[in-house]
Amino acid sequence: AASGRATVADGYWFVASTGSVAGFGGAARSAMWAAVYGPAGQAVGMAPTPSGNGYWIVAADGDVRAFGDAQLHGSMYGYALAKPIVGMAATPSGKGYWLVASDGGIFSFGDARFYGSTGAMRLNQPIVGMASSPSGKGYWFVASDGGIFAFGDARFYGSTGAMRLNQPIVGMAASRTGHGYWLVASDGGIFSFGDTRFYGSTGAMRLNQPIVGMAATPTNHGYWFVASDGGIFSFGDARFFGSLGGRAASAPPVVGMAAHSR
Repeated sequence: AASGRATVADGYWFVASTGSVAGFGGAARSAMWAAVYGPAGQAVGMAPTPSGNGYWIVAADGDVRAFGDAQLHGSMYGYALAKPIVGMAATPSGKGYWLVASDGGIFSFGDARFYGSTGAMRLNQPIVGMASSPSGKGYWFVASDGGIFAFGDARFYGSTGAMRLNQPIVGMAASRTGHGYWLVASDGGIFSFGDTRFYGSTGAMRLNQPIVGMAATPTNHGYWFVASDGGIFSFGDARFFGSLGGRAASAPPVVGMAAHSR
């Protein structure tokens, strides 16, 4: 696309707790399957660049690493954090990103702006992830009970905060329109709000390992889940490009994923 934003999903990356990255499909050529952090591991997530030719990895201590065409715009490494970082999201330009902590504290870098946080609020459950609005002028946080916190131009479309969940929420993905989002639980249960649709789940399946993250396709018509053993589950128009399922139990757990687009 002329804007540099990719529109067709042709693969995905997984990031493990050690910061090592595995790529499948179109993402295979830009994967870095080498540990960034020590054996104990501290990576908690990743975010792709708009072009699909790079990504950032973020650690619990706020350390950020940039690969491919991703540029480093700053990190919280070396600062005393009240709570650990649990996720990140990039701006639409790829020239900035946000880091979110489990208390909803937000840290903005590059062209990412601060639109609010829950850092001063008493949360029922910790924040586990975030997503940016398409304009980059807002963002959502999701808590493990499915509570949603919307800031800037990110609107609230519903939550599972008042529901009794079988398993906790572990991640979210925003609609490309900005008018909805999906929440995924560790058992692969999926919850759709706004203009997003249900394309399937693993909620009724017996999983070898829990789901730890998700990513949506650029069309808004599908999504992937990834489990901590690197198993992948594809729904809607999300294609299967391969997985790490069946790895040795001693292998570092997968902690997140990102879609590769072109």
